Amino acid sequence: MTGGGAAPFLEIRNAGKVFGRGALGTGGSVRAVADFSLTILEEPARIVALAGESGSGKTTVANLVLGFLTPSSGEILYRGSSVDRLRRGTRTVYRREIQAITQDPYAAFNPFYRVRHVFDVVTRSFGVGSTKHERRRLVHEALDFVGLVPERTLDAYPHQLSGGERQRVMVARAFLLRPRLIVADEPVSMVDASIRATILELMLRLKTELGVSFLYITHDLSTAFRIADELIVLRRGEVVEAGDPRTVIESPQHPYTKLLVNSIPIPDPDERWQGRIADLQELAGMTAE
Repeated sequence: MTGGGAAPFLEIRNAGKVFGRGALGTGGSVRAVADFSLTILEEPARIVALAGESGSGKTTVANLVLGFLTPSSGEILYRGSSVDRLRRGTRTVYRREIQAITQDPYAAFNPFYRVRHVFDVVTRSFGVGSTKHERRRLVHEALDFVGLVPERTLDAYPHQLSGGERQRVMVARAFLLRPRLIVADEPVSMVDASIRATILELMLRLKTELGVSFLYITHDLSTAFRIADELIVLRRGEVVEAGDPRTVIESPQHPYTKLLVNSIPIPDPDERWQGRIADLQELAGMTAE
């Protein structure tokens, strides 16, 4: 817990986001997120998983936290100050302390530059390291942390790395800035099972060794169950269930959460479908209302 009555590191207060439809937003509106609240303390570091199907509002929440979107209602506070009104210097610190790992690591690279360009941009933009030697040392340290060979990795072009290697480069990039919060948007959905375990383990190490918190965006409850301290389930932009992941997954209360839990692959397909018809009927009744 924070001491001395200090403000939380990040606080989302009843945030909502509405998007307009059609040209110039004249075709009505779509509510992507409604009354979403979340508090991230300075310490202890925690992994908060935000789960739901495509279109549930998960990525909208991520973009609100990263400052890529402005809430239509409510507010987001960084150390007690509204993100919308941060001064230029404080906003730079905010962007350094809140980093992102995306679903598609290849999209984060310029294919015409070697991988070292990713780190050159970061060190220049955020003033990492006071000398060329120190910057080189910090970049190598970041790559060592994620298990990549610095010399080979930095001189490669993005297409010469595997998907898992590119994703680990993105983790190293975030590590380099020593953030307080990482927004990880489906970071393991495009890598194979062995690399998935590696990325999740790196997230846990960042949490335990460096005190980095995570907002982990996922549709996969099994990975949330493995690494998260808190699980929030979104449906159509609204929170339908939240709490300890084990409690939410083992004793889901909302029919939508029950459907998500039932979708987790298990060895016996017959067992997977037990009780699911009743859940579908209950959810259909709620949708009709």
